[in-house]
Amino acid sequence: MKVDKNIKSTRSNWKFDKQVTKKFDSHVEKSVPFYNISHEIVLGLSDYFLKNGSLYYDIGCSTGTLIEKIYKKNKEKKIKLIGLDSSKAMIKMASKKKIKNYITFKNTNIQNYKFLKCDMITSLYTIQFLQPKYRQKLFDKIYKSLNWGGAFILFEKIRGDDARFQDLLTFLYYDFKSKNGLKSNEILNKEISLRSVLEPYTIQANIDFMKRAGFKDIMPISQYLCFKGFLAIK
Repeated sequence: MKVDKNIKSTRSNWKFDKQVTKKFDSHVEKSVPFYNISHEIVLGLSDYFLKNGSLYYDIGCSTGTLIEKIYKKNKEKKIKLIGLDSSKAMIKMASKKKIKNYITFKNTNIQNYKFLKCDMITSLYTIQFLQPKYRQKLFDKIYKSLNWGGAFILFEKIRGDDARFQDLLTFLYYDFKSKNGLKSNEILNKEISLRSVLEPYTIQANIDFMKRAGFKDIMPISQYLCFKGFLAIK
């Protein structure tokens, strides 16, 4: 099934493989509203949480675009950056970034990864792909790994609170994709390929995950239709 130019997938089997990796940056901009603005928000917030010698993690680093931006903005602070992704193809492409002394890319299943103490963790549109049975444990690990005053920045696709809201979010989101040049069959094929692969939760459910982990200070920082950003401070 074709889901975009030069990208194909199969039913309930979306993967971030080699073909997707090659076209990822252009595809994600068509598929995720304000994707670059979410990066800008993270970059702005990094001023407040990354200090000299800080350790920063990017969960689901994909091609390394965001983590490279974080490095360039904070390079005088000499921070250490670690990008994590379960896709070998993504890590291979990210590892081609020419900044090797401060950025480390690791191919890993995030549910098994052991975090070191750090000052900031980001997860942009990633936990939504993690099987629900692993999510609370991941939120727990994120909270425990942060230093006091550290930040967790989460962007996720969300579900509506009821059927009416979900219909509004779904079809306005399809309009967004269509305006970005994706064809109707490509939009439908992408949805079919994501069945059992991407499982979004409501706004409140995401907040509950963070609260159960221990976060008390949680603030929304962005929303466009079914995509929401949160800042949680330990």
